[in-house]
This record gives sequence, C-alpha cells and structure tokens, in this order.
Amino acid sequence: MPTPLHSKFVDVNGMRLHYLDGGDGDPVLMLHGWPTSSFLYRTVGSHVADGRRVLALDLPGFGQSDKPADGSYSFRFYSDAITGFLDALGVARTGLVVHDLGGPVGLWWMVHNQDRTSELVLLNTLIFPPPSLAVVAFVVATYIPGLRYLLASPWGLKTTMRLGTCREDLPDDVVPAVQAPFVDVPARKVLLKAGHALHPGGMKTLAARLGEFTGPVRIVYGTRDRILPDVARTMKRAAEHLPQAVLTALDGCGHFLQEDRPDELGALLADFFGRSAP
Repeated sequence: MPTPLHSKFVDVNGMRLHYLDGGDGDPVLMLHGWPTSSFLYRTVGSHVADGRRVLALDLPGFGQSDKPADGSYSFRFYSDAITGFLDALGVARTGLVVHDLGGPVGLWWMVHNQDRTSELVLLNTLIFPPPSLAVVAFVVATYIPGLRYLLASPWGLKTTMRLGTCREDLPDDVVPAVQAPFVDVPARKVLLKAGHALHPGGMKTLAARLGEFTGPVRIVYGTRDRILPDVARTMKRAAEHLPQAVLTALDGCGHFLQEDRPDELGALLADFFGRSAP
C-alpha cells in the first residue's frame, strides 16, 4: 500500500507555502508546472514515499500557496522560494523531480545549488532555448486581452488538462482541483504572470550548465504531449548533456503523465530513488 502524503503549510520569505509531505528517509522535492500544483503528485509521490521522504511543493502563485500580486515570478524569485522552503524544513540535500514550468524553475535552482541536489528526474518539460512555437504561442496568449482571461478561466484550465492527458477516464476530482486555486480575478492574474515572467536569459544559463550535474538522472516522458509537442527532441538533447541518464518514453501517454500513468510512473521513480539513495 503506497504511503499517504499529508497536506502542510510553512512560512517562507513572507509567504505561506503549501506542500504535501510523506514517507521517511532522504528527501525528494517534486515540482509541478502550469497550471497545476502538488496535487499532481498525490499518487506518484505516495509510491516514492515508500522508501524516501517526499516533499511536493505548491510553487508560489499556484495551488494553496500564496499568490502575491507584486511577486516577480522570475527565476530568482522561485529559486529563493525553493531555498527558503528547504531551509525552513531543515533539508540540506534533496532529490529533485521537475515537470513543465517546474523544469526551468527547478533546474535553474539546481545548477546554482548542485551541492544540495542528490538526484534528478526530468518529466515532460522545457529546457533549451529558443522556445518552441507551442511555447511562444502560449506566452503570447497570456498577454492578449480576452484570450488571456479565457486561458486562465475555469474553461481554459479544464481545456488545458483535457489537452494534456490521454485518459478517457480522468478522475472526476482532477479538473476541479486545478480550477479551485483560481476562482478569483487576482489569482488568475498571477497565474498568467507566472506563465510569462521567466527571462530568456535564465533558460540560457540552465541549458549551458545542465551538463555540470554528475548525480544519478532519470528521464521519463509521455510521447503524446500536445502541450509540448517537441518533448522527445528536448529529452534526447537532455540525455546528451547528461550521459548518465536513463531514459524511458511512455507511449500513449500525454503531457500530464502523472495523471495518465500515475502508478506506472510512481513505480519507475520509486525504483530509481530506492536504488540511488545517498
């Protein structure tokens, strides 16, 4: 029986951050992307928590974490939040799992904190500049009046989850869980800001330094990603930068592989983190 994860809060840099916590042993930090939260890791994390301590964080601006309107939502803003979160919990070193927007955010933190990163897992994410046409189209949409509000609306969030998954039997609680943090206009404005505030220079930095990481690496991605359709090329390139990586492509699985194949992905990551424990 997978180990349950428990909802908790902690104060970091003047913000109240929400996270899921479960299991025991060397910690593993799991970062979500746009527009999700730690909820995305409720099943995958439970598998990993059978042998390690799992910390699935709601990044600032997402989930049940605070959404400061004046936050920069830049690489440094998120990096400071991650460092503050780990420091508040007394975590000196951690494994790292990243997905979607959590990829650039987590990798930027990692290349500046390699002494604090024990292992790395890459799920469907973006890493290398220049951005794909799909990413450019998304960023442009977050600026266009009318379209930007539709994108962050309940309909837009539902459409994102449907587009990003391949399951016909998506659990009934998934879409409401993604919509719930963004019921009011201020929260939706922050969600849109978080979608376009990362500076291209930060992408160049993390891409240039990615190959410096020498710890164990696992790459798992869904091949039917309609949100990041160039993901196979991205992951192949990441594996070239990280030759120690073990790469797995999940056929028939979409962008949100945590929803499409939660138990299979959970088992793969539990095995990886079980064998690579410091």
